[in-house]
Amino acid sequence: MADLAQVLRLGGAAYLHDHTLNTAQARAWRAICACRTVALGGQQLVCAACGHQHWHYHSCRNRHCPQCGARAKDRWLRGRLAEVLDVPYVHLVFTLPHELNSLYRADPRWLIQTLFASVAGTLDDLAAQARWMGTTGGQPAFSLVLHTWSQDLRQHLHLHAVMACGVLGTHGQWHVPPRAPDFLFPVRALSGVFRGKFMQALRRRAGQIDASQGDANLSEAGRKALYRHAWVVYAKAPLGGPAQVLDYLSRYSHRTAIGNERIQAVSAQEVCFSVRADDQGGKRRMRLPITEFIRRFLQHVLPDGVQRIRHYGVLANGCKKTQLAQAREALQQPAPNPLALESAQAFMARVAQTQIHTCPACHGPLHVAQTLAGLRHLPPPGQAMVQPLTPPARAPP
Repeated sequence: MADLAQVLRLGGAAYLHDHTLNTAQARAWRAICACRTVALGGQQLVCAACGHQHWHYHSCRNRHCPQCGARAKDRWLRGRLAEVLDVPYVHLVFTLPHELNSLYRADPRWLIQTLFASVAGTLDDLAAQARWMGTTGGQPAFSLVLHTWSQDLRQHLHLHAVMACGVLGTHGQWHVPPRAPDFLFPVRALSGVFRGKFMQALRRRAGQIDASQGDANLSEAGRKALYRHAWVVYAKAPLGGPAQVLDYLSRYSHRTAIGNERIQAVSAQEVCFSVRADDQGGKRRMRLPITEFIRRFLQHVLPDGVQRIRHYGVLANGCKKTQLAQAREALQQPAPNPLALESAQAFMARVAQTQIHTCPACHGPLHVAQTLAGLRHLPPPGQAMVQPLTPPARAPP
């Protein structure tokens, strides 16, 4: 079955002949190729009832690995159950002009931080206005998720925002938008404020760097061209209740640039994968040379330490405990189910143990017969293991 690890193994040598990797890209490459293989070690599980046995290999847990996204998403989703308010939510998408892609390649950390700050500042400013929320100085509740890709793996920098309709007032009341319970702000107002905040940060950046030696967008002419450009903010239909909000947000929270299910065929020359053809869910096939596919994928590996998911306002980590309780009290919303407050780590450990230690043949209990240690150091990208590991044969009972 074709997957991303196979793409990196088949095209690695050709790609690395003409390209170099940064630290984050090299780490992601090694992890994806080793994920759920003998290189990371594992356990041999045996069923005492029917005699079935198989090896369970460890996951790499790299955030760019498509095999590790599902459990990370479930863990994150479980942690959000206690934070969703019983109010309508809206989904907004803030997109940067493609002219800024070159600036992202030159300084991705600065651009990502500025994008988050500009979007968060836009939502905070509008939420604090009585015109939109019926009160001044209210605290909104929203989460932002960064995506850097389009369906064909080109650079497409945008933030997904999921925001509660309403704000927590300064005296602990919950204020509903006066226009409609499920309406926040016009997209024109969002677009204008978003552009203004980002361009202000870009002007400050231009004053710190010699534009003649940097990106063209930092020059005065480049900034003027960006100001004339349309800064797209897209507002999707209001979401339903808390369950739908969580399900919807989880689709974006831990998505990788491409999932293995989209990769249909791989050869030493090219990769065939599916892309969205229309808004109705239609698909079409796309083919790329394998080195170009790898190049496009690697440009979406984020720098170390950059968070893709961030929470603001009522949901901000520094004040979430107090303000979330105030919002629940104002909405007369009962306390969340104790199961929802279970720690993500304990929940995932319990679920993983249930899945791993159940026999797929007879659904009986499995026990660990032996353990295989993984490699202390994974081989560099493009190189196979010096001595391929093979699981030891199980000794007869």
